[in-house]
Amino acid sequence: MRARLVIVDDEPITRLDIRDIVEQADYQVVGEAGDGFEAVEVCQKEKPDLVVMDIRMPLLDGLKAGKKIMADQLTNGIIYLSAYSDDTDMQSANNVGAVGYLVKPLAERSLLTTIEVSLAQSARTKSLAEKMTFLSTKLEQRKVIERAKGVLMEENKLTEDAAYKMLRNLSMSKRCPMNDLAELIVMNA
Repeated sequence: MRARLVIVDDEPITRLDIRDIVEQADYQVVGEAGDGFEAVEVCQKEKPDLVVMDIRMPLLDGLKAGKKIMADQLTNGIIYLSAYSDDTDMQSANNVGAVGYLVKPLAERSLLTTIEVSLAQSARTKSLAEKMTFLSTKLEQRKVIERAKGVLMEENKLTEDAAYKMLRNLSMSKRCPMNDLAELIVMNA
């Protein structure tokens, strides 16, 4: 599947140049915007894989728009563009979570290489975030089961092993996930 990109720049000619470069490289441009407000709107609608966005734009700059886009998880990553290579812009872009930073005028090879590396990095980050969410959920479920075991141990004067077996047997006989039963036990305690 081709990567889906949104291009954001207040200069229409720059957007056109970027579009030509990325489409020739077989990326799909799913939207364009001329300011930060439009960028947020397009990203809400399209949920692109990557956003290529200018930092300094009228109305709402790319950094503020990028902060909103990343906070709302509307894309996997942002490559910032700037006519300036100062440390302030680079640090600000980094703080927002940029996966790339390019100084204008853009060289085609640099843009395409940065897009490719950014997409790979974004995919790794997304995978790690999904794993972290999964593990966090499992940990919370485990905590509830441990609390339920404690309740069963106290109420029924059971050992920890016996309380776990009781919970497991209840889960199997009721055909209900152990975590759901544990939540009910803890809720009533």
